[in-house]
Amino acid sequence: MTNSATIDQEPALIEVGEGDGRRRIAVRARAGSGPGLFWLGGFNSDMRGTKALALDAWAAEHGRACIRFDYSGHGESGGAFIDGTIGRWLEESVAVFEQFCRGSQVVIGSSMGGWMALLLARAIANREARQANLAGLVLIAPAPDFTEQLMWNGFSDEIREEITTKGVWMRPSEYDDGAPYPITRALIEEGRNHLLLGSAIDVGCPVRILQGAQDPDVPWQHAFALAHRLPAEDVVLTMIQDGDHRLSRPQDIARILAAVAEMG
Repeated sequence: MTNSATIDQEPALIEVGEGDGRRRIAVRARAGSGPGLFWLGGFNSDMRGTKALALDAWAAEHGRACIRFDYSGHGESGGAFIDGTIGRWLEESVAVFEQFCRGSQVVIGSSMGGWMALLLARAIANREARQANLAGLVLIAPAPDFTEQLMWNGFSDEIREEITTKGVWMRPSEYDDGAPYPITRALIEEGRNHLLLGSAIDVGCPVRILQGAQDPDVPWQHAFALAHRLPAEDVVLTMIQDGDHRLSRPQDIARILAAVAEMG
């Protein structure tokens, strides 16, 4: 959920999925040294937002590799947003990571991207042959399990009924142009296959979490719950007392870049 900005570089396009589920994913890959940066954006946001562009600029300045992409139904990628699920977007994240990343990587995930980063770490750990590994995770207002804990559990009976019977509810948005966006039954039900907060989460690398205390979308208690599920060693949670969900102010960007630099 970030503001878009215009950039000139044309994205590479890759195909992910099979048959009717095949979709075209737009990727921007900056060559450079390692550890590389791998950006995972939020729900209904894209790779041209403030934080993503700041990371790319930082990578360019320091000669570091940087990979950004749009999930299907987002930004410059193909597919419809209404068809999106956590598993579908995870499949795309893994495909881009495997095709474009080499060597050590710092994965930066914002909001839903924080959930994706944790799922990606687990997927990578389960693969015997891999050309890239994780140097660390930087999670910005991470929202693991948000479809269940922050959506379904907080919805009124009327909204739940609409999702169950009609298959979709148009949720009002306070971001960008304010247009409502669909919350589908498929998003909620498929998301239950990827819930993490019910048990320990072993990512096998250092983790830095940045959370705004004034975040209206992902409460700070959610970040604390996540931190308690991660290993005790080398996990740091930074609470930004006046921070919101975006964490896109200059001082927030500086904290994010400092966390990324610490990993490399």
